[in-house]
Amino acid sequence: MELNIKKNESSNFIFILGITYLDHAGSALFPESLLKAFTDDLRNNVYGNPHSQNIISKLTYDTIEHVRYRILQHFHTTSEDYTIIFTSGCTTALKLVAEAFPWIPEGTKQPSSRFCYLTDSHTSVVGIRGITASMNVLSVPIKPKEILLSEKNRLSAEEQNCTTPHLFSYPAQSNFSGTKYPLSWIQDIKSGHLCPIKIPGKWFVLLDAASYVSSSPLDLGVHQADFIPISFYKIFGFPTGLGALLVNNRIAPLLKKTYFGGGTAAAYLAGEDFYFPRKSIAERFEDGTVSFLDIIALKHGFDVLEKLTGGMEKIKQHTFALARYTYNVLCTLKYANGAPVVRIYSDTDFSNPDVQGPIINFNILDENGEVIGFSQVDKMASLYNIHVRTGCFCNTGACQMHLGISNEDIQRNLQAGHVCGDDIDLVDGRPTGSVRISFGYMSSFEDAQTFLKFIIATRLSKSDTKIPFQSSVTMLTTESVPDDHPSFSSADKLSPIPHISDRELWNNSSMTMTSGSWQPPKAEAESIRAAVCETAIPTCRRGGKPITVTNIYLYPIKSCSAFEVTEWPVGNQGLLYDRNWMIVNENGVCITQKQEPRLCLINPSIDLKKKIMVIQAEGMDPVSVSLEENTGKEAVICESKVCSHRVKTYDCGERIAGWFSMFLARPCRLIRQSSDMKNMSHQKNTKGMLSFLTIFVIPQLEEPLETEELIRRFRANIVISAPESFEEEEWAEISIGALRLQVVGPCSRCQIICINQQSGERNKEFMQSLSVARGRKTNFGIYLMNQPLHSSLPDILSVGSQVLPVLKENMEIQPPTSSEEKCSG
Repeated sequence: MELNIKKNESSNFIFILGITYLDHAGSALFPESLLKAFTDDLRNNVYGNPHSQNIISKLTYDTIEHVRYRILQHFHTTSEDYTIIFTSGCTTALKLVAEAFPWIPEGTKQPSSRFCYLTDSHTSVVGIRGITASMNVLSVPIKPKEILLSEKNRLSAEEQNCTTPHLFSYPAQSNFSGTKYPLSWIQDIKSGHLCPIKIPGKWFVLLDAASYVSSSPLDLGVHQADFIPISFYKIFGFPTGLGALLVNNRIAPLLKKTYFGGGTAAAYLAGEDFYFPRKSIAERFEDGTVSFLDIIALKHGFDVLEKLTGGMEKIKQHTFALARYTYNVLCTLKYANGAPVVRIYSDTDFSNPDVQGPIINFNILDENGEVIGFSQVDKMASLYNIHVRTGCFCNTGACQMHLGISNEDIQRNLQAGHVCGDDIDLVDGRPTGSVRISFGYMSSFEDAQTFLKFIIATRLSKSDTKIPFQSSVTMLTTESVPDDHPSFSSADKLSPIPHISDRELWNNSSMTMTSGSWQPPKAEAESIRAAVCETAIPTCRRGGKPITVTNIYLYPIKSCSAFEVTEWPVGNQGLLYDRNWMIVNENGVCITQKQEPRLCLINPSIDLKKKIMVIQAEGMDPVSVSLEENTGKEAVICESKVCSHRVKTYDCGERIAGWFSMFLARPCRLIRQSSDMKNMSHQKNTKGMLSFLTIFVIPQLEEPLETEELIRRFRANIVISAPESFEEEEWAEISIGALRLQVVGPCSRCQIICINQQSGERNKEFMQSLSVARGRKTNFGIYLMNQPLHSSLPDILSVGSQVLPVLKENMEIQPPTSSEEKCSG
C-alpha cells in the first residue's frame, strides 16, 4: 500500500538523521507541519479561558466545540449518539468510567454487578478492579479463548430483563501482539448473544481503542460501544497529556458523579449541601478548565493527518504491509543448524489487516533455542540507532499467555527483584518479557529493512577470526549508565513500500547468513565457564597470590574523562568528588555519552591544594571551577534526578555553561550535587556505591584492545591485580586498608563500553563480544557499597594497598534494584 504523499511534504516529518523509530504503539511521531500550523494559529489568534464570557474566551469555547465535532466525524458518528469528554489521557478516561458506572454492590436485594475484562488488556483496564473492589463489586478476568465459548452462557428472556448493569472491557487491538479482537463482539455482548459470564442483567461494553485508532479506522456508527477511551498522542504524537472518553448517549444519563469541580455546576451552595449539575454530559464531567490549547492543536492534527496520508484506511494498509513484510522475513531467519533466530508471539499469520495490527512481538534466540534477554537486545539495537520497546508493555496478561509465565512465576520474579519496567530480562534463564516493534503512518520500508539488517548483522553475520586478550586485572567502578531515552526529531520522510523480495534483501545486505558473530571459540567459552562455575566456596579466601590495588581513577564530571591518582580520600559517598558534577541539557536532564559521545573528550582534573577542578578539551582554553560550594545568593539551587534519587544541586554559572555549550555545540549547563544531604535522609541506598569488575577474554573483530583501553572503556574507579578472572563474583565483601565494602550485586554494562574513550567513536561489536563471553548477558563486575566507620575523617585509598575479600556461601549474586543498577556515568 502506497500512501499519497506529495514531494513538497517530505520535510513534514521530524527525525534525527540515522534514527529508526519502531515504537509507534508507544507514541506516534509528530509532523513538523502540525507544529507549524498550531503555532501559526496561536500567533494569529488569542485564546482565553473558555469559562469566561469575553470575546476571546467565546472564541476558545467555539473552537473546542468544533474540535468535538471533528473527533466525532473522525469516528463516523455524531453528537446525537456520542459525547466527547476530554481527559488527560486514556488512563484517566478509564478511571472516570470506573468511578461513574452505576455499579450495584454485593449484599443488596438486587443481583449485584460484575466487571469482566479480557486478560489481554492494558494495566489501566485491569486497574479498574481496584475501584470495583472498594465498591464491593466482583471483577472477573476472561481469557480470549473463553469469550468465544461464552455462547453457552446465553441468558433466558427473564434473565435478560434484569436491569442490573454489568461492564465488559476488551481492547480493539492488543498493545502486546497487535491482535485485533472482533468489533462484532460489541453488539453480540450487548444483545446477549455472547455473555462473558452467566449472570442476570444488562451488559455494557467498554472498548479500549487507544492502540487500535493509531493505525486503523473505527466506525462508531456501526460498532456502537458504550465507552471508548483514547489518547491523542497515539494518533498524532502531539499534544501529549490529552485524551478523551467517548460516551454513548444512551448510557450517559446513568453515570454517577460525586465530586464536582469548576465549570461542572449549574448551581450550588457553599453553606448547604446543595448542588445541581450542568445539563451537558461533557461539562458535567470535565472538572476544571480543560487543556484548551492542546484541544485546539487537535484540529491541526486531523487536518495534517488527512493531508499527508489520505485517511485512516490508507494508514491501516500501509502500516500492515510493513508489519507483514517484516514478519515474513523474520520467520525465514535460521541459524546454520536450522534453529530459528526469533520466536514471534502472535495469534495470527499476518495475512489480514482486519485481524492483525502493525505490531510484532518477539524474543531473539541463540542457536540452542535459548532466549537472549530483551535488555541485551535493546542495548544492541540502540547501537544501531534503532528504537524498540521491551518488557511486558503494561500488559501482564498477554505477556503471561504468550511467554508461558505462571502466576507463581510472577511472584517469584518479584521476590528476585524484578518489577515492571526494569531491565531484569531473565530470571533463572527464563524471559520476563519480550521485544516489540511497531509501525506508524510515517514508517517506511527503509525502517523495516534497517531493522532486519540489524538482526542479520548481529545474529547471522560471518564468523570472523577474533584475537582474544587476556588479563587478570580487576577494576572497581561506579559506571553503569542509566537507561535514559534520547530525544528524537527527524528528516521528514514517508517512503512508499517497494515490492522487494526476501532474496533482494539478502543480496542488498553485505552480511551473509552464516552463524557465529556472537559465538566464541569452544575452548574459550569453556575456559570462561570454568572460571565462574566454582562450586565449593570457603568462607574466606585463603592462600594464593595477594590481590593489590594497581590504579585509582575518579570521574569528577559524570560521563566525562577519567582523572588518575595514586591515592585519594574515600568518604560516605565514595571517592571524594567522584561524579559530583554532571552536564544537563536546557531542560535540566542529564546528558551522558549515550547521547553525546564527545563527552569522553572533556578532561577534568582535581587540584586539592588549590581547591579547584580544571576542565580541558582540545581546541578550548582551560576553565576552572572552585571545589568550594557556592552557597551565596547568586547560586541557582535546583533539584535533579540522579540514579533514581532526587538530589539537591546548584548551577555552576553562565561562564562554565558557555564553555560546555561551545564545545558540545548545543545548549547545556554544568551542575553540581550539593553536599547537603538532609533532603535525602528519607531515601535508601544513598551511600557511595562502587562496582567491581574483572577484565576477561573478549573476542575482537580487528586488533586486540590494550589493557589501558579496556580500563578506559569500562570506566573503572579502582584497578586491582587478581590471579583469577571473575574471582570477584565469589565475594560477599572486601576490605582495603580501613575501608570495608559490601557486595550489592552484578554490574550490568551499557552501550558506553562501545565508545572509544580517546576518540568518541563507537564499536558496535564490543558489546556483542561481551554478551558472548558472559553467556548472553552483559554483566561484568559487581557493585560494592562503602560501609564507612563513625570517624568524620575520610579514609585514604592508595595504590599498592592489599585487597582482602570475604567469600560468600551462595554463589548466585542477586541483581541490585533498578535504581542501584543505574547509578553511573
